[in-house]
Amino acid sequence: MPVPVKKPRPAKSAAAKPDAKATPVKPFKAHASRLVSSKIAYKGLVFNVHADTVQEPNGFVHKREVIHHVGSVVILAIDETQDPKDPIVILERQYRHAVGKFLLELPAGRIEPKESPLAAAKREMIEETGYRAKRWTPLAKYYASPGFLGERMQIYLARDIREGTAQPEADEQIEILRIPLSEAMALVHSNKIQDGKTLIGLFSLESALRAGRL
Repeated sequence: MPVPVKKPRPAKSAAAKPDAKATPVKPFKAHASRLVSSKIAYKGLVFNVHADTVQEPNGFVHKREVIHHVGSVVILAIDETQDPKDPIVILERQYRHAVGKFLLELPAGRIEPKESPLAAAKREMIEETGYRAKRWTPLAKYYASPGFLGERMQIYLARDIREGTAQPEADEQIEILRIPLSEAMALVHSNKIQDGKTLIGLFSLESALRAGRL
């Protein structure tokens, strides 16, 4: 009589085998640090620098230097009359002392006390470029450099624009440029545009156009 052959059981996959050494991953819970003390280290015309003593949730106490800023607006003004799919973007060329060179940028400026962001955007566009717009849409919000700077920036898309006379401040020497979005993006990819707010604004506009959100 033949001896029945016991069929081997199929091996369990490594993925199904529990790992005794594995530690369950706990969901990350964010906790705010506690401000122990704060003093003004520098008071300027545009921003203040605070020297803060901060206690982290784990109890570690350390010092941070923080720049407090009221916030800024950025204006991405476009002319869609010739080609809505490749609109003309209003850019500025001006010298920036902090980096020691001329930069291509979107118009921008700080929000004055008790001024709304939209009112600041309209004011800044007139002052720096002379342009006015009939339609205003919030495009993006971001923090410029949150490691040490509390400045929050709001980008507005300005449409149905018309030209006017600029009213720059005495220290502003601004050259106004009208560049199609496709050419502006070529400048981005060739590293000719290096300003952060301008990069974020142009990429946001290009993404919105591709997705059909405009």
